[in-house]
Amino acid sequence: MAQDAPDAVDWSGARHAPAGSGARIACLVPSITELLFALELGTQVVARTGFCVHPRLVVRRVPKIGGTKDPDLVRLRAAAPTHVVVNVDENRRDVVEAIARFVPHVIVTHPQEPDDNPRLYRLLGGVFGRAQLAAALCAQYHAARADLDRTVAPLPRERVLYLIWRRPWMTVRPDTYVAATLRAAGWDTLPASAAQRYPEVAEDAPEWREAGRLLLSTEPYAFTRRDVAALARVHPRPVHLVNGEWTSWYGPRAIEGLRSLAALRVALTAERAPPP
Repeated sequence: MAQDAPDAVDWSGARHAPAGSGARIACLVPSITELLFALELGTQVVARTGFCVHPRLVVRRVPKIGGTKDPDLVRLRAAAPTHVVVNVDENRRDVVEAIARFVPHVIVTHPQEPDDNPRLYRLLGGVFGRAQLAAALCAQYHAARADLDRTVAPLPRERVLYLIWRRPWMTVRPDTYVAATLRAAGWDTLPASAAQRYPEVAEDAPEWREAGRLLLSTEPYAFTRRDVAALARVHPRPVHLVNGEWTSWYGPRAIEGLRSLAALRVALTAERAPPP
């Protein structure tokens, strides 16, 4: 039966039956909102967060119901969704439990590495009747991943400090999706272990000295080239700005992210190569 197919099982272990053409979908995960549009489900998306900004030209028609951590549940209820898509990292458990009391179907996602994307495509494609489109996205993903692997294979691995916040400085633990994406690109994140998924980095922490490169993400903190210049004056190692969507977004943007990271690795490696 369709509801027992592996692709209909979400990250909580719940099995989801095919939704039918009348499904009304609310999404509290920015990258997955974009995926729903890529699966040609945009007309069925009835609510989104203020951070769901892609695809920019068409997502604006979908009503916003607040943020990922604090959505307006009154407005969500008024949108009358049959399905809500949530994420373990993005959304609070208490909020998801409250939503489950009035929305029939809550689809829980938790990709932990870029290679979880095909499963995500198949899950939503299977539930919402877009299996062929999901398969096409899977093929694009696998091609991008293969290209990245070929690009990175001859390059030296590097230890990096990937900063996502300042005041205090914060980074990512190795078991996060972001760190896994960077690792696929040949960048091993510091610290090698931490108690928190997004640990603080003290001004005198050894990671500043151990990293061969400092990478500043454009999200969630919007680091700029001015921040790059300021850090470069303090720390004698290469400092670069990285588009945070390349490393942290699931869905179709993960495909673009892998290709962009491959190009960035080549460019930065060439910068450090000694002259002939």
